[in-house]
Amino acid sequence: MAKKKELTGVTDKLEQLAGLQAIHSKIDQIKVLKGELPIEVEDLENEISGLEKRITKIGNELKETEDNIAQRKQTIKDATNLIAKYDKKLTNVKNNREYDALNKEVELQKLEIQLAEKKIKDATFSLESSKTSLEEAEAKHAQKISNLNSKKKELSHIIEETEKEEKELSAQASELETHIEERLLTAYTRIRKNYKNGLAVVNVERNACGGCFGFVPAQTQAEIRTKKRIISCEHCGRILYGVKDDVELSAEEIA
Repeated sequence: MAKKKELTGVTDKLEQLAGLQAIHSKIDQIKVLKGELPIEVEDLENEISGLEKRITKIGNELKETEDNIAQRKQTIKDATNLIAKYDKKLTNVKNNREYDALNKEVELQKLEIQLAEKKIKDATFSLESSKTSLEEAEAKHAQKISNLNSKKKELSHIIEETEKEEKELSAQASELETHIEERLLTAYTRIRKNYKNGLAVVNVERNACGGCFGFVPAQTQAEIRTKKRIISCEHCGRILYGVKDDVELSAEEIA
């Protein structure tokens, strides 16, 4: 890590901080240009992953239901064959006990067929419902894939246009940070993190802080103009660089 070259003059320190803010604000603008795209891409990827798991689960359920129906059909076939076998034996029974026993077996097989048919009916209904769910999930998956591809293409285009500039700005910021007093850099970083717009250094405009628009007294403005000490906004804590009418660097330029 490069050794910091600490500056002793307050004016120099303020200029360094304002310069760093200007660079960071440009980087922030690039991030704004990307907008919510990175988050949208991540969300879509998560949704697609969830849908793929759901599709796999439904597919497994369909296979299980189809196997169940096939087993029930085999049960009906086996029971029907047994009934035919028992009916044939009934023609050759030798006593009532054997006759009753065979009839009981026939009734049991008929009940087995009825139960299997009911199970098949229920499974068929479940099968159709699962097929509908699968079709809906697959259609939704296809739509999400299409949306993801579109978002990725849009994000890729923005990254392609801004990546070089962002890298250059980041390098400039890193270089400038090596010249800023550590305690000031720490304070600057903390303030930036506290606000969504990332503004830690602002000007006074129309008697108000350029960050929170809180009123800045005339005496404070006079002190800011002298740049003899670093002054923070009493309302939001941002570092006040200068009064707009007195400096070339405007709030727009460091925003």
